[in-house]
Amino acid sequence: MSGVNCLFVHGWGMNHRVWQPLIELMPAWVECHAIDLPGHGLRHAETLSSLEQLSEDLRKHCAQLRKSHKPLVVVGWSLGAQGCLQLAKELSDETSNNESSPDALLLVSGTPCFVAKENWSAGVDANVFEQFAESLKVDFSGTIRRFLSLQVKGSESGRKILRGLREKILQQAKPDSQSLDAGLNILKHTDLRNALASIHLPVSWVLGAQDGLIKVTLADELKTLMPTADVCVYSKAGHAPFLSNTDEFAQHLLTFIQDAVNNTSTTQAK
Repeated sequence: MSGVNCLFVHGWGMNHRVWQPLIELMPAWVECHAIDLPGHGLRHAETLSSLEQLSEDLRKHCAQLRKSHKPLVVVGWSLGAQGCLQLAKELSDETSNNESSPDALLLVSGTPCFVAKENWSAGVDANVFEQFAESLKVDFSGTIRRFLSLQVKGSESGRKILRGLREKILQQAKPDSQSLDAGLNILKHTDLRNALASIHLPVSWVLGAQDGLIKVTLADELKTLMPTADVCVYSKAGHAPFLSNTDEFAQHLLTFIQDAVNNTSTTQAK
């Protein structure tokens, strides 16, 4: 197969290095690009401010990769997945053929609405979320470590994964505090449920049944909100299935990429 660009977008408080174990399994024909969000990793001197800014940042990365004229698949995790959904929503509202549009999205432990509401039980409890946000201000280092522990909750190899994850994440500069607050604000207030039906890109959702943040009942909700999407649930994975089930996830991603590329080629040929 000819080359494909794959853009990896990390989640809240993380950085590009979290994708390294997965990227190492990708074949040469997949050109991997793991980026840092504003205020994170190598971009810690910048500041994340809003979901719209996050979407605009992703748009610029996509437009740059589009210059190679290769198919583009974007993989977003958690907060990164919400940024991908916002970009897809904005692109669906634009009438022109946008040069920054990806060919497909793979959303990992992502949700259109992170916090539970009266008519939305698939989100995290609002009180739990508020406690987490407050603890971040009081004890940043300890809160980050507890958050990292949540990433592998339910995984059979959780402790080993956690050691590697801490090493990869904590070796990088501490995320900008304003960006961390902004990320929490995005997660708290974003509700893209009504936008899902307008997104016409191929989309695959990967969820972990043992996720302590995203309830597995989201899979059932997606059948109604986005019936054309593929939804895959890993029974023994937590919030980071690409770390706990790396081999299985890599195969899922490669299959999705091949399907997306074939779909793109068919569309262009018509």
